[in-house]
Amino acid sequence: MSDAALATPTRRHATPRLPPPLVMFAIGWVVLMLGIALLADVIAPYSYTALDLRNRLSPPIGFGGVWIHGLGTDELGRDVLSRLIYSIRMSLLIAFGATIIGAALGTSLGFLAAHFRGIVEQAVMALVDFSASIPFLILALAVLAFFGNSLTLFICLLGLHAWERYARIARGLAISAGSQGYAAAVRQLGATPWRIYGRHVLPNIASTLIVSMTLAFPEIILLESGLSFLGLGVQPPETSLGSMVGYGREYLTRAPWILLSPAAVIVFTTFSVSVLGDWLRDRLDPTLR
Repeated sequence: MSDAALATPTRRHATPRLPPPLVMFAIGWVVLMLGIALLADVIAPYSYTALDLRNRLSPPIGFGGVWIHGLGTDELGRDVLSRLIYSIRMSLLIAFGATIIGAALGTSLGFLAAHFRGIVEQAVMALVDFSASIPFLILALAVLAFFGNSLTLFICLLGLHAWERYARIARGLAISAGSQGYAAAVRQLGATPWRIYGRHVLPNIASTLIVSMTLAFPEIILLESGLSFLGLGVQPPETSLGSMVGYGREYLTRAPWILLSPAAVIVFTTFSVSVLGDWLRDRLDPTLR
């Protein structure tokens, strides 16, 4: 063997470890749901309000149904597959919007409490404790019954769910970051509080907040489904997964496919996001390694 060959070190390339099969399934399902939501207008075979009274309560293919309605039809002859596709888009839109609103509100109030301390911190934490002590479902029922319902109000109301969780996390991590050297050094250089918290503190705590968002996301999907099931969520002619389950309960014995398909999507979506959130927490939290 030549001297050059001996002098050349052998390089071993570490092969990246793939996530566990359950996490791979969760990622694939979430990607599939996002793709369906983005391409709903393209892949839906019919409009979610289109009627086909001649095939009313038609069962799915394989159970005596017709090929033009693969998952069957509902009590008005509307295609279940088309309504399911549009319901996925609506439910994900509500869940994403409410999660972002809750994270933004909670993080802002947490930073506010960490920056001013004193009376401001006590007021924010009292508001956090008060919000955590009220059953959110009862609050949502009261607000929707009193103010009526609209999609914007519904998303903003669900955005109030679990905002106190983000406030506690942001406050604690911001206080911890403020006691460290980098935040104090930036403050001594004359940086404004907006720059300190937006450019330096927030990127360092973003991983924890992202994990909290992934854990709150399935909770909001279930809340939307429950309120829509009670008739206080998405209103006709719009459709969501919860409203499909609510309408399908009246035909559970005669046409169970109206309820089963959106219920299965709710179960798999919440399960997949929860699994993905647990995996991200294990990956991003250094204390768990």
